[in-house]
Amino acid sequence: MSFCDEVWASTATLLDAIHRHPFNTALGGGTLSRDRFTFYLVQDARYLAAYAKVLATASARATEPADAMFFAQSAHTALAVERALHTGYLDGFGLSPEHVAGIRTSPTCLAYASYLQATALSAPLPVLVAAVLPCFWVYQDVGTALLERTAGRSGHPYQAWISTYSDPSFAASVTQVRAIADRLAGTADPATRRAMAEAFCRATEYEWMFWDSAWRLETWPTGQWLATGAEATAAL
Repeated sequence: MSFCDEVWASTATLLDAIHRHPFNTALGGGTLSRDRFTFYLVQDARYLAAYAKVLATASARATEPADAMFFAQSAHTALAVERALHTGYLDGFGLSPEHVAGIRTSPTCLAYASYLQATALSAPLPVLVAAVLPCFWVYQDVGTALLERTAGRSGHPYQAWISTYSDPSFAASVTQVRAIADRLAGTADPATRRAMAEAFCRATEYEWMFWDSAWRLETWPTGQWLATGAEATAAL
């Protein structure tokens, strides 16, 4: 069994939970609230800015020219194509840049981006590739499933999102990054292969957490711990 087949099977329960998460079921049903989708789009745009840098790092560290070209192109796609999708929705919702800027980066968004950036700087290349793989593969899996659910339905409010991640060109990129991961795992020592599996699982957990955070409109607990100016003055 290939590395990708192994880690996909090992995360089957988690992947099923992603498909069944209320955010994704409401997204597929077209009933997801605009507030939740807006929150998700803002967080995803910020995540992608970090993810593109991680992919660029993978490109710089790749030893095979074809791998370097793939990760460089993927970094461009993350910034140009996917962020254009977000901008199209946000503009269509009539949201001003000031409104978008006022939405704080969520704890989960920051944690996921920070995890990938730390992996890019400190882990071996095979582990880095395993860590970036779920953002390709899980999205393609979810997008394809939602496309099947919405087949023949017109006027779906989130059809552009579904179409982006179920597109054959995106599926081709998933096939390519899986091939890279399998090749690197095939020559890796047992410890590195275990680290690759752990990185894939952790990033897949973050994928579930990302959708869950959007469903909950996740906030920071700052208000619970920091006194207001008046409260602080009164305490002196």
